[in-house]
Amino acid sequence: MQKIGIVTSGGDAPGMNAAIRALVRLSVWNNIEVIGFLRGWEGVLQNNFIPLNARAVSGILHLGGTILKTSRCSEFKTRDGLEKAAKNLEKNSLDGLVVIGGEGSIRGSYELSKFTDVKIVALPASIDNDVYGTDETIGFDTAVNTALTEINKIRDTAISHERTFIIEVMGRKRGFLAVEIGLTAGAEVILVPEVEYNEDAVIETIKKNARIGKSSSIIIIAEGVGKTTSLAEAIEKNVGVEVRISVLGYVQRGGSPTARSRLLASTFAEKAIELLLDGKGGRVVGIQKGEVTSISLEESCSNVKPLNIELLKLAEKLAI
Repeated sequence: MQKIGIVTSGGDAPGMNAAIRALVRLSVWNNIEVIGFLRGWEGVLQNNFIPLNARAVSGILHLGGTILKTSRCSEFKTRDGLEKAAKNLEKNSLDGLVVIGGEGSIRGSYELSKFTDVKIVALPASIDNDVYGTDETIGFDTAVNTALTEINKIRDTAISHERTFIIEVMGRKRGFLAVEIGLTAGAEVILVPEVEYNEDAVIETIKKNARIGKSSSIIIIAEGVGKTTSLAEAIEKNVGVEVRISVLGYVQRGGSPTARSRLLASTFAEKAIELLLDGKGGRVVGIQKGEVTSISLEESCSNVKPLNIELLKLAEKLAI
């Protein structure tokens, strides 16, 4: 293993820079040359890259986002795009490629692996935490804590004004973020795409809270549920309480990564370099039951990570 490339793809996640830093410095430690492709798969297709050494990644451990930038690239999803990307990897005499990104990036890595002999290893970095094969993704912990910081402030206002707040968090398709935020924020209701939406049940919960003396409530809803405004109107009409909506939005993607996100980034990077040095590609690094391990790209892409419904049940018990 003499030369590798690094690419950050898809949505950014706090801890990507920590992963880049660890990958570069571990490569330098092992006498491996490193280049970083700019703006995700677009950079691979355009052969747009920069050399990376130990000094190039100084001072980035604590930064959110990615110094390599990222973008969405529709051309990469085509056969011509994949073939072009494969040729550019070979043109640069790469032995390995490390892809840092979420579920979509890992699928892209798997498709690219069919067109090249370059060893590809993926590091799951996503605030959605939806990658099969890892209990946690880089950036998830940071996103949860960022949201909690804002919700704690909203809770103060909810209590003071005796209002119900519906707080929309990210999660177009999956509810991992909403569940962990809702549980740790003490939300009265958590709504996720994986569980059928039941407006009557939510209204009944708010009514019950009022009967037992709760004058304020927090409802966490994943954006993929798509019922935020209509739910607010229904609660005001049927319960007679003031409802306010707060959409946290892209604030959840940014910010300095937590210690947890930095730790995962560093240990995942170490595993990735170990795999490449052993001549192994087509792998996704992850953490399972506290152990940093890996599974094949094919296995990760062929399965759907299940939502822990037991956490939803726990949140409901704790919200009485």
